[in-house]
Amino acid sequence: MVCGMRIVCLTENTSVNEHIGSEHGLSLYIETEAHKILFDMGQTELFARNAQILGVDLSEVDIAILSHGHYDHGGGLKTFLDINRKASIYLSTYAFEPHYNGTEKYIGLDDGLKANDRLIFTDGTAYIAEGLTLHHCNDQKKAVDFGSFGLTVKENGRLIPDDFRHEQYLLIEESGKKILISGCSHKGVLNIMPWFTPDVLIGGFHFSKLPLDETLKTYAEHLNGFAADYYTCHCTGWEQYEFMKKHMKRLFYLSAGQEIRIS
Repeated sequence: MVCGMRIVCLTENTSVNEHIGSEHGLSLYIETEAHKILFDMGQTELFARNAQILGVDLSEVDIAILSHGHYDHGGGLKTFLDINRKASIYLSTYAFEPHYNGTEKYIGLDDGLKANDRLIFTDGTAYIAEGLTLHHCNDQKKAVDFGSFGLTVKENGRLIPDDFRHEQYLLIEESGKKILISGCSHKGVLNIMPWFTPDVLIGGFHFSKLPLDETLKTYAEHLNGFAADYYTCHCTGWEQYEFMKKHMKRLFYLSAGQEIRIS
């Protein structure tokens, strides 16, 4: 194992070079002092192809986590199950609910995988191993309500606004630091930061549809007030990232093929 922590972005909306593919989705490989973790599996099998190029052996992953029940994070679940024969996959008990973008586009998971005996369904706070916990935060009070972003879930035959109860966050506590991994931060990064006060936050902010205006500037300044390093990606939006970067001292972008070291 490595000394400290290593995070490799296997797939994301952007790429560092022409040899590493990109797609609308996210997959991260995380190597701690004790574990090899896969966090999300992107939209397709692309994360696995990129892993080979990057020298990441997915068959050696011992813990896998699905942040929420959307296709761009769990579309590669079957691919991972085929490659890796030992890791348990932790996902929300609500992950397989039928999720939609609006009223027509299905953006949920492959329901045929639900019965796989390697899936471990979580609710609330789940202890995985020493220094590794998963948190839903469904009972936490939101200071800022960002709404459903037009995303919906089918309940009792009708579509209602998604409350993202299927989203969970991975907290890694190692070497005196708190590293929080978030897929899309649908519950609001402005809420998530005070809930955890991490030293490092890695993941999307779900700001890609927000205008580059005074409100976004205020969000950036608020996040800058926390003593944290931010590695953002995916649903944050590139233009939004560049805008926020002007107001945040420790904001960085994470593309497919890039690697972070935390010690």
